[in-house]
This record gives sequence, structure tokens and C-alpha cells, in this order.
Amino acid sequence: MNAPILIFGWGNPSRGDDALGPLFVEHIEALGLPHVKCLTDFQLQVEHALDLEGRELILFVDASVVCLAPYTINRIEPARDASFSTHAISPAAVMQVFVDLHDDPPPPCYQLAIRGESFELGEELSSAAQLHLETALRRVEKLLSAARTKVNFNPAAELI
Repeated sequence: MNAPILIFGWGNPSRGDDALGPLFVEHIEALGLPHVKCLTDFQLQVEHALDLEGRELILFVDASVVCLAPYTINRIEPARDASFSTHAISPAAVMQVFVDLHDDPPPPCYQLAIRGESFELGEELSSAAQLHLETALRRVEKLLSAARTKVNFNPAAELI
């Protein structure tokens, strides 16, 4: 049986703030929450649509240079986009692959974009990105703790 919540972070830990997604997931995984499955990768690919199966909620986590600081959370819907035919694809395209495979909508999916500042090869996480990461973690940790203790908790309704 799959854990009901999947947190999927991606990015390159060798490129400064691009490590935000994997670092976020690493921290959540260390909490050892039985209702949460954590995955990381360097980029999203069509095969990741299989990871959505049997879930109640998906949170995609990545670094962003365009989101407002410290982070944004948005509900996302399945869509074919320009990334659909490239090597790395968007969360919306992963969701569309799920729809194509199952002829059903995916579980509710959200994207957590954490503001990054510097993405050069070999750089450490910037101090600004570290603060943004900590702020995002506090918000999601609170949500995940509530999901574990409340009866009839709807994380999708409380995420945004």
C-alpha cells in the first residue's frame, strides 16, 4: 500500500540553490512520517507518473527564480506543455502522463516553488535560499503533523 502523501523534490545539489527541492525532501524524510513517501531526482521524467498511483495528495518541490520569496504553493492540473517531448518535463506534464495511462485524473497535486538566488555549478546553498527553505519547511511540517493527528483531515484544502 502506498503512503497517501507523496513529496517529490527535484534539482541538482551541485548547483547552489538548485538543491532546494532535494534538501526539502531530505528534511521531510528524516521526520519518518509513515503517511508520507519522499522521492528525489535530478529532473522529472514521464516514468514519474507511476509514482502518483495510489496517492491522495502530491507535493512537487523545486527551486525557482521567478516565484515570490520565500515560496509559493499552487494547485496544478494535468497539461501537455512544451516540456512534454523533452528529456525533463514539468509536473503538469507528469500529471498528463498519469491521465493518459489511467484515463482518470491524478490525485490533487500542488507545486511548492522555493525562491532561489544562485545556481552556479559548485556553489553552496545561498543564505537567502536557506531562509526560504526553513520557512517552507515550517509550513509543510505543520501541515503534515496535522494530517497525522486529525480525523477527516483534508491536506489539499489546507495546503494553499
